[in-house]
Amino acid sequence: MKTYVSDVFPKLQRFSEKLDNLTLLTEQHWVSIDNIHNTKQVYNFRDNNDLLISTDGKIEKGKWEYLGNKSLMIEKPNESYLFKHGFFDENILALKIDSKNEYAVFVNENKYNGDINSLEKVSDFLENKYIESSLKANNFHSNETLSHISQSKVEKVRIEKIKKLERESNKYFIILIVIIAITGLLIYLDS
Repeated sequence: MKTYVSDVFPKLQRFSEKLDNLTLLTEQHWVSIDNIHNTKQVYNFRDNNDLLISTDGKIEKGKWEYLGNKSLMIEKPNESYLFKHGFFDENILALKIDSKNEYAVFVNENKYNGDINSLEKVSDFLENKYIESSLKANNFHSNETLSHISQSKVEKVRIEKIKKLERESNKYFIILIVIIAITGLLIYLDS
């Protein structure tokens, strides 16, 4: 099992599922991206903790177990591994070798049929899906907030104009009443 050093997985932790989400892990066809162009190696984590590893159609049986504390053990006939949570979603499974900064990386074959077949493509896919979409969403919310602020300012200006018109109208109304009263008084005094 080939492993890779990558800095993309730690950056994406907030988007990752927990490794104990066994319904997302099990009964999927997780294709290892190591040497995928020459050899196709598929890991199938079964509900009964059996692990089926198919290498170009040849099956090797092993075991797997979620150990808690974000740890997963994989037993193959000749070797065993202790992995820590690296990154996990419905598309990508990155398992970090315990005490190392190296990852075994798998792509869910049920979701992608060979499109994502290298660490670079995995990194690009994850960065596009999570980081760029997050930035776009933040930008959208910022624009929405600015639009809301602009609308709020327009509404405040409109309200101020209405209040000013009301004050002016009240002033003219009072002047009109005074004129009518004086005119009435003058007419009364003249008669």
